[in-house]
Amino acid sequence: MSLQVEKLENNTAKLTIEVPAEEVEKAIESAYQKSKSKFSIPGFRKGKVPRKMIEKMYGVGVFYEDAVNSMIPGAYADAATESELEIVAQPEIDIVQIEAGKPFIFTAEVVLKPEVELGKYKGIEVEAKDTTVTDEEVDAELAKVQEQNSRLVAADDKEVENGDQVTIDFEGFVDGVAFEGGKGEDYPLTIGSHSFIDTFEDQLVGKKVGDEVEVNVTFPEQYQAEELAGKPAMFKVNIKEIKVKELPELDDDFAQDVSEFDTLAEYKEDVKKNLEEKKKEEAEQQKEADVIKAIVEDAKMDIHEKMIKAQAQQMVEDFAQRIQSQGISFEQYMQFTGSTPEMLLEQVTPQAEERIKARLVLEAVVKAENIEVSDEEFEKELEEMAKQYNMELDQIKQFTTDADKETIKKDIAVQKAAKLVVDAAK
Repeated sequence: MSLQVEKLENNTAKLTIEVPAEEVEKAIESAYQKSKSKFSIPGFRKGKVPRKMIEKMYGVGVFYEDAVNSMIPGAYADAATESELEIVAQPEIDIVQIEAGKPFIFTAEVVLKPEVELGKYKGIEVEAKDTTVTDEEVDAELAKVQEQNSRLVAADDKEVENGDQVTIDFEGFVDGVAFEGGKGEDYPLTIGSHSFIDTFEDQLVGKKVGDEVEVNVTFPEQYQAEELAGKPAMFKVNIKEIKVKELPELDDDFAQDVSEFDTLAEYKEDVKKNLEEKKKEEAEQQKEADVIKAIVEDAKMDIHEKMIKAQAQQMVEDFAQRIQSQGISFEQYMQFTGSTPEMLLEQVTPQAEERIKARLVLEAVVKAENIEVSDEEFEKELEEMAKQYNMELDQIKQFTTDADKETIKKDIAVQKAAKLVVDAAK
């Protein structure tokens, strides 16, 4: 393989990659071997048609697409490594030449990590956050614990109110026709949670068990199912059960049930102490965020939109995985919230840009301050990872590749840079 690198404007570069003719022949032959059983030509048994005959019948380039698809990933990966460029987004591939007996040539236009020109990053002035805990905040925390320890009690003789959990059967219709995905049975719905679109939940307020309600709503204009987007719909809803939350009394018995303390007074003191620690931790996090934001604002960098888009896409994928880990498919979440992947992508894009800028300035601080990571710091990080994943340290080391090690060390260095600028702040 040969490689030519051409630096372009706006933090991009073009890699021109050439794969030798003998490698091209191997790829074409491999493509033929994998797909020859798909071809039927009179006079030949299936799977026994010679390659030359297939190329004569279907064109000389019949196997080129499969050959190209098999060559590009490895050739691009090798070229990216050889170029020593810091590539931050998926490449744009363009085929220049593919022909039997000749080298395969393609280009990959890539986005590069931008250079950062740091401004002031030490002695940043930020406003200190108040960490005082009030009695009202303690009471509010106790109310949350009450809520967490509440129980649902059947109350089928009352009308539906906000906060109630109802069990419903429902079926949705658009223009009088039931639509796919619009039916559910024994569905638990908390009124006021806004889990369903438009005013669906509001229209159940005041109803009773046994009521059959016609709920009229309108799907959002940007709804993921295009055939439903912007359309009015009617749901036939049968209310089968109503449950209300019953809160426990705030007394010594409650304290004993939810904590290690014997009295409510002791428990309240512990709650206050924990809130103070939480506020101090939040204040430290806010201070770090404010310091980094100030450093970003005083720095200069030119970030390519593809880098931001790649970060935003990764954030959406991470969110989808978290949703699925809770037992809800990403598609169901989109349907219930009336959102779309495109809307979610647009929503997280500003946050993606902030993350990139913060990371870039901290990496620039690492470089400016010559921050290094010791073997002891690396070992400590692996130990923390082992605890997090409930694995033995030797197992973590076994599964950690050289590339993983470099990533971990970079992350540690960035954390040290963050501590440096926060400690230096006023």
